[in-house]
Formats: sequence, structure tokens, C-alpha cells
Amino acid sequence: MTPPYPQIIPRPAEWRPGREAPWASLDRDARSTIRVDAVITALRDLGLGGPPSPTISPGGNDVEVIDGLDLGGRLRSSAVLLALFEEGGQARIILTRRSGRLSNHRGEVSFPGGRVDAGETTVETALREANEEVALDPRSVDVAAHLHPIVTLASSSLIQPVVGVLPGRPRLTAAPDEVERVFDVALVDLLAPGVFHEERWVRPERQAWLGSSDGSFPLWFFEVSGEMIWGATGRLLVDVLCAVLGVEVHPEP
Repeated sequence: MTPPYPQIIPRPAEWRPGREAPWASLDRDARSTIRVDAVITALRDLGLGGPPSPTISPGGNDVEVIDGLDLGGRLRSSAVLLALFEEGGQARIILTRRSGRLSNHRGEVSFPGGRVDAGETTVETALREANEEVALDPRSVDVAAHLHPIVTLASSSLIQPVVGVLPGRPRLTAAPDEVERVFDVALVDLLAPGVFHEERWVRPERQAWLGSSDGSFPLWFFEVSGEMIWGATGRLLVDVLCAVLGVEVHPEP
């Protein structure tokens, strides 16, 4: 399916191919099945079970410091929902393609989510946004785990990922002002040969932030279901896959 509004991937002039997938050395049998309970168990084993602490990203407040690191300005507190359900013995995850009419990140694949409103927790934000964007009933979501929050410098956001489990395949409807397409993929499909690739982008002006000697950093891409998934969404999918497969995300060189 070709998006009517192709997304723009703003590769810098300096970039190079990255390394193979963190799970490339695993036996194929070890990555042939991923069940929802295995994902949640893996996250719980990492101390990420249950909802995130409301103090990670307090509702309605921008943030300036994380773990003592000065962010160099205020970041918007945001939350996204990684909604999982099982079908045919495989965990599947819900994704959206953003509307081409939006002012930011148009045509990009993302998880349902958005900015934390005043008085909200990040869980409340993730559930509200999923309901607004794809009509997912919040009552059907068991918030079973979470991921570590991530910072996206491009959109100046601190994103708290919330992991929810659904009782089965949901009936979803995309809100046309925000979402062009709502779809789902099996986590094992993200592990298939040729789906994943890594790129290293170079931003010398961000060297202090990025922690690499040349100002480079990895970006992770998945080409699946007729879509190119990258950016924060690709990063969170790598976090989920590495957790359940028991492998580490590549450290900085």
C-alpha cells in the first residue's frame, strides 16, 4: 500500500550504513515465535512491569532535567501506547500512519499517542490518545508494562512508552484528521531477513548530547506491511524486541 503522502526521511549529508540487527546471531528457531506473555514477562524481569511511575513525566509539565542531565531547554512530556494482542500464537502490535495533513511528522508510522495534558498521568494520556486516534476502548487495555522513556531532539519531546495488552483483535477506526491508516504487525515479522536495517547519521553539533566521538548515532528502520518504520517508533520496537529476545541494543562504538 503506497501512502498518498510519502514521508520524508531527512538524512543528513553525512550518514553511513550501520551494523546488523542485535538479534542477527540468534538461531532462527529462537525467533520464530513471540507471544504476548513472553513480552510482558521479559519487561517485568527488567523491572518494567506495570504502569510507569507518574513521576517519570508529570502531567501537563515540561521537563528540563532527566537523571541529573541538563536537557538544554524544555521538552514536552508525551506518551504513546504500545498495544499488543495475540493471534495465531503470535504477538501483534498496533501502529498508525500519521495523516499527511498534520504539520509535524506527516505520513510517518507511529504508535498512538501525544502530549500529556495538565492533570494527566502518562497512562491516561496514552489511553486517551489511542481512543481519539483509532477508537480503541480504554477499558479493553490492561496496562501490563512500560519501557524506559526516550528523548527525541527533533520534536523536543520526552516520550513515555506504555505497554498495554488487549484481549484479542480490536475493532479500530482511524480518525481521518490524524491517522491515514491503522494496521498491526506480528513482532516476529520484524525479525524476518531484509526487514531491519541500521543507519548511522552524523550531527557534529550534537556531539556532546550523543556521546559518540564523531557526533554520530544509530537510527533503526523496519520495512514491513508496505511501510517504512523509523525514528522513535523504530527505536521503541528495537527496545521491545531486544527485551524479549534477551539481547542488548548495540552500545555506542
